[in-house]
Amino acid sequence: MEQKIKQDEKGNLGRNIREARLAMGIGQTDLVRLLDLQGVPITRESLVKIERGIQHVQVKQLKAIKKALDITYEQLFE
Repeated sequence: MEQKIKQDEKGNLGRNIREARLAMGIGQTDLVRLLDLQGVPITRESLVKIERGIQHVQVKQLKAIKKALDITYEQLFE
């Protein structure tokens, strides 16, 4: 069973992912493709829910997002 990271009630993790993605100038579909290239399949719909803070993030997804966006865990969780 894949371990999941719960988002806090404010959805900070999802918001930080979205802000980092937008800062890089890439769309959700592009991020989904980058994750797929790392062997971490995710749907755009799941990414939307993660960014909105209504879906938990799997550990492997978070690692792939961190790598694709070239950011630190501190930036993701602040």
